[in-house]
Amino acid sequence: MGKVKHCVVKRRGHKEDYDERKVYGSVYAACYVVKLAEKRCERVANDVARHVTKIVKTGATKNVCLDTSAIKRLAAAKLKRYNKDAAFMYETHLDVS
Repeated sequence: MGKVKHCVVKRRGHKEDYDERKVYGSVYAACYVVKLAEKRCERVANDVARHVTKIVKTGATKNVCLDTSAIKRLAAAKLKRYNKDAAFMYETHLDVS
């Protein structure tokens, strides 16, 4: 396997390309669950995803891969600034796949 650009270390230890859409989707879902308006969900998810992406890219320039728990903490901290209930939903959601 070649070098992974903007990589993420998954829970099981393998590396994967970072995908901003995954952060966006999970943040959007958390906002939707707490009944924020659709446009608000979009704006918040976009801002949080861009914030996390910026940090991931900064780490990649230093050849550092973030693990998914670090990405989740970054997103949750940013989301708390917008809506504490959505942040709670985001933090407590478990991926069962």
